[in-house]
Amino acid sequence: MGRTIVEKILGTKSNCDARAGDIVDIHIDARVARDFGGANVVKHIQSTGLRVHDPARTYFTFDCNPTGSDQKYATNQQTCRMFARDHGIRVFDIDQGIGTHLAMDRGLIGPGDTFVSTDSHANILGAICAFGQGMGDQDIAHAFAHGTVWFRVPPSVRIELRGTPAPDATPKDITLALLRRFGANGLLGVAAEMYGTYIDNLDLPGRITMASMFTEMGAIIGLFPVTDTIAQQLSTISKRPFTIMHADPDAEYVERYVVDIEGIGPMISRPGHPEDVVPVTEVEGIPIDSALVGSCTNGRIDDIRAAARVLSGRHVAESVVFKIVPSTDAVWNLALQDGLLRELKQAGVLVGNAGCAGCAAGQVGQNGPGEVTVTTGNRNFAGKQGKGDVYLASPETVAASAVAGCITTAKRLAAGAYTRKARKTHLEAAQKEAATRRQVPTEVTGRVWRIPVDNIDTDMIFHNRHLAITARQEMGQYAFGNLQGFEHFAKQAKPGDIIVTGKNFGAGSSRQQAVDCFLALGISVIVAESFGAIYERNAINVGMPILRAPALAEVQDGDTVHVDFRTGVVSIPSRGISVKGQPFSDVQLRIYERGGLLVAG
Repeated sequence: MGRTIVEKILGTKSNCDARAGDIVDIHIDARVARDFGGANVVKHIQSTGLRVHDPARTYFTFDCNPTGSDQKYATNQQTCRMFARDHGIRVFDIDQGIGTHLAMDRGLIGPGDTFVSTDSHANILGAICAFGQGMGDQDIAHAFAHGTVWFRVPPSVRIELRGTPAPDATPKDITLALLRRFGANGLLGVAAEMYGTYIDNLDLPGRITMASMFTEMGAIIGLFPVTDTIAQQLSTISKRPFTIMHADPDAEYVERYVVDIEGIGPMISRPGHPEDVVPVTEVEGIPIDSALVGSCTNGRIDDIRAAARVLSGRHVAESVVFKIVPSTDAVWNLALQDGLLRELKQAGVLVGNAGCAGCAAGQVGQNGPGEVTVTTGNRNFAGKQGKGDVYLASPETVAASAVAGCITTAKRLAAGAYTRKARKTHLEAAQKEAATRRQVPTEVTGRVWRIPVDNIDTDMIFHNRHLAITARQEMGQYAFGNLQGFEHFAKQAKPGDIIVTGKNFGAGSSRQQAVDCFLALGISVIVAESFGAIYERNAINVGMPILRAPALAEVQDGDTVHVDFRTGVVSIPSRGISVKGQPFSDVQLRIYERGGLLVAG
């Protein structure tokens, strides 16, 4: 039986015939601690009396807080500096940029090599078909001290992209489309090998963009086989020989996926969930307060040039703060040499120090309560980049939105949809509309959770031991935590899922958390034969979609169900089955579209 790419890399680095499921001790070619977690690595080594195994392969990278503006980060950075001086370890200090990019650009890592860091996106090294992993401080301390870590060889999947995307689609848009396809855990625990004509023709910056977001799909890593063109590029910067590894023709995959990317255009991820991806056209016109191009996903010179092309001859809208953060100091200097910094400044852009940008506290890119941000980052979890709403998009879409003052595409901007006069008129209309109505669907399609239980009470939904919790985003993890047989629900539910259940759902107390926990999880609608009276009011008043419908005895877990709020029809398209439920009343629909009873309207 042949081997996959990850089996070959880990087998080579452990001197054994590594197969999926095997636990092996891997030699690590580059061991990295960041200013995030680095001080703890130092403490572990010092408290256990360990020594650094190979200082030449050991590094610190200070990319989370490149300004040293946070006292705790500054303390951690200095702790690492002092340790590095004592042990002959190289420090890429606050003026250098993102550690994973430095590893590639400085030739610290090449194809087939291994890399670990206190960075959950260390698997971005899959862009050059190297093995990278983010690990905790104890793992990194062990790698510092011994040069190895143990690892379970992951199973592999093969993903082939077919079709030709729209001319204005970027690698970020294709990545977001994959995230929409696989969700937050659709590739959980696997190594994904990427194939297809689109991948074959993809340049190195595009591969880096795509590889950086496999973490958001739950994957161990996304591996991009090295082409001759990419190999030539890497050979000019590599400081060590490398071996290009390809999967064997008879390699074993747990799944083979074919993903159609035909015609895909600009995509965007809505706030709170990276996998909640829609075409930009679905949210076009939403006013924004800030924009950011940067992060390990889109902070390279190609990304900055793309943003500059959109900005050429234009200016950032008066209502918007636009920030650009280069991924490395080398990128920053290229932008300086090319005259891009002058152009960007004249267009109203703030350019920050090289680093991770808004993904880390204390960095350029955080936002405040109520602030709407469009960014090229890879995550938009609630609270991750501040207290506002964060959309994820390509550099072109971010730049276009910064000029328009609202979410739009570069193509629409170029077509004159957002001239100064048109922008003013559009924004006034959009703000007026936003004050009274959300852009929400009145028809949803999703995966079903069939819960064939009557009289599910609010203690089963959200146990009273959690009632002190007031932050909605914290409530989802406890949904159905006291309902026998469904304790796993909160961990396995995905945004867009649909609950189909029995009679008297939500009986019991008046606790609002029993509704809000489903909003936190992104459940698109709860369909029940009937609801508890207080629960029904609580759900309607907060804008949580609920719908009464006769029992769908045929529905099973995992079925795809379509629900129309206006007609009340609940259907299983694949089986040709539907029932007529109770449509949303005018009151329920108005409250739902407005976003809640207490939202100003």
